[in-house]
Amino acid sequence: MSHASRTAPRICPLCEATCGLTLTIEGTTVTGARGDRDDIFSRGFICPKGASFGGLDADPDRLRVPLVRGEDGELREASWDEAFDRIAARIPALAEAHGPQAVGVVLGNPNVHTMAGSLYPPLLLAALSTRNVFTASTLDQMPKHVSSGLLFGDANAIPVPDLDRTDHLLLIGANPLESNGSLCTAPDFPGRLRALRRRGSTLTVIDPRRTRTARLADRHVAIRPGADALLLAAMAHVLLEEKLTDPGALAEHLEGADELAVALADFTPDAVAAACDVDAATITALARELAAAPTAAVYGRIGSCTVEHGTLASWLVDVLNILTGNLDRPGGALFPLSATARAPRAAAPGKGFALGRWASRVSGHPEAKGELPTAALAEEIETPGEGRIRALIVLAANPVLSAPDGDRLDAALAGHLDFMVSVDPYLNETSRHADVVLPPPPPSQSAHFDFAFNSFAVHNQVRYTRAPIPLEDGRMDESEIHARLILAVSGMHGAPPSAVDDLAIATAITKAGAPEELADELTGRSGPERRLDLMLRLGPYGLTLERLLAHPHGIDLGPLKPRVPEILRTRSGRIELLPAPIAADLPRLRRALGDRPAPLVLVGRRHLRSNNSWMHNVVSLSGGSNVCTLQVHPDDAARLGLVDGATVRIESAGGGIEAPAEITDTVRSGVVSLPHGWGHSRPGTRMAVAAAHPGANVNQLLDGTLLDPLSGTAVLNAIPVTVTPSP
Repeated sequence: MSHASRTAPRICPLCEATCGLTLTIEGTTVTGARGDRDDIFSRGFICPKGASFGGLDADPDRLRVPLVRGEDGELREASWDEAFDRIAARIPALAEAHGPQAVGVVLGNPNVHTMAGSLYPPLLLAALSTRNVFTASTLDQMPKHVSSGLLFGDANAIPVPDLDRTDHLLLIGANPLESNGSLCTAPDFPGRLRALRRRGSTLTVIDPRRTRTARLADRHVAIRPGADALLLAAMAHVLLEEKLTDPGALAEHLEGADELAVALADFTPDAVAAACDVDAATITALARELAAAPTAAVYGRIGSCTVEHGTLASWLVDVLNILTGNLDRPGGALFPLSATARAPRAAAPGKGFALGRWASRVSGHPEAKGELPTAALAEEIETPGEGRIRALIVLAANPVLSAPDGDRLDAALAGHLDFMVSVDPYLNETSRHADVVLPPPPPSQSAHFDFAFNSFAVHNQVRYTRAPIPLEDGRMDESEIHARLILAVSGMHGAPPSAVDDLAIATAITKAGAPEELADELTGRSGPERRLDLMLRLGPYGLTLERLLAHPHGIDLGPLKPRVPEILRTRSGRIELLPAPIAADLPRLRRALGDRPAPLVLVGRRHLRSNNSWMHNVVSLSGGSNVCTLQVHPDDAARLGLVDGATVRIESAGGGIEAPAEITDTVRSGVVSLPHGWGHSRPGTRMAVAAAHPGANVNQLLDGTLLDPLSGTAVLNAIPVTVTPSP
């Protein structure tokens, strides 16, 4: 039976760019996806991931009903009621017998790509009262949260580069032509950079690889991996020493400028040049060019976060923007204001941001932003004693591949847990260990709103798309899955899922000091829509869900504007340039001046047609450039006896893996590069495409002991390795 073709708008949930799509639908099948030319933010741009929407949506390996582990130890299909009955019988009992810390929670990257993943995990954590929380942030951007918390008093107050108006953009550890941006939501990042060049602005890229982004730049500096903080500190030193600083309107809101100059006195260009492998003249030129530009923005990402001094590097990015007067001004780096943000309040001192309010049980790692290092998850499960994690709830995460030493975590999940729940569409390397697997529906059957990414958008806007295809019989909406999970673990099993949303709405109204009657005015077909309506009404623009629905391609809320001092939440009410934890960590950076790296170090890389470990099962995205190869410079290949395409052995502190060599001068000598998210070779998964091209798990080279101490973020780049031809 044929079905008439129709189209529907849908925001793409597959990366941080949040592009608008126009889906072609026949019956209940997505048959095509193109860029939505009327989308007020993305203007028709689409990348290969967005174009693959239909393939991912209809992936035959996606789970359709819950899985429950039987008495024989095997997972079998079950009803939703049976699955939640099992959870309600086990999690509360374990928490009662062993305390709330016996339950751990892992939140993966995909949570911020769905409405449910943004709205419900905070309620789950509140219901559990556990401090054993682990997220993808400590494998990625936690250094930026920590540095922002220390500078501005709010860990989520993260400035983004004003791409469309800046005269000078300096990127360090970022490759947005292939990653589409991160903590910087910008559809068509490549087009925005090309427009930047066309209007005569300058693009500088600091990266050990000659990436696609670096090839577009006016200046590419091939820094030695891991030396980002040293180079940035030297640039700040030049600005201070040569009196090139001009904070402008920020001057009256700064604290600690004099102390900063003293703290950075030793980081001269000559002192850092050898450790960075960048000559002093180039470092000085970078600083002078930044100061001379009419407007400028420094932007650092994962390459400068997932290193030994990740928090210091993230802090110095903002220090440079502050010293040059480019923080919080058009053309510089500004703080977005999303439609669901809290309405601005009068500037006043706040509670500030604290680190280390508690510590992990085994190694004593201090918490950051309420989280413990994901690298510590395995030891918290396997080490006996009071407070051991006995039950684990994993929401859209695959830490066996994404965290260091996946073999150790794999064994801990298999042999040391009493109970495990996964909310995941796939039976992957992590969810295969669960006692209950709860699969959310495909994205075409889900509504979409970007709560997180609108807070990092380079232009203020708001968009919402309802599910273009009705929920298939037998499936459960992701929001209902989360709500029923909360009820099951909190002793309210059997209550209607709407009770969770009603409580969230009542709490939000009380916290905002709004009248209780506001709850009766909310519109929407579901609890999440009513919650969205409330957040829009309480937000800075006074919007409503009805108004948003009347604009299916979005509402333009205008360019970014200065927001200091309103955004400051420090105890002083000022930008604290040299917070005590940063000052205490600088001696460690100073000691790095004398370090000389290993002959060969490893860095990661992004692929345009991939997103961590969760898109390797889509046929249209496999193959081509999206392959797991070890990139090696020709000089290193000749020295080591490596042949292009031949299998090589890579070894480091955590272990050894094998991968094909790709000899290329796009990496500098002394550096090799392997993408992350691979390693789909473990038994018991149901991801046929990924298993056919498993690749190597780069994180198996890491033993998990090396962390950035301020943020607890795993060091994933600048890892010493040896590479030899495979026997």
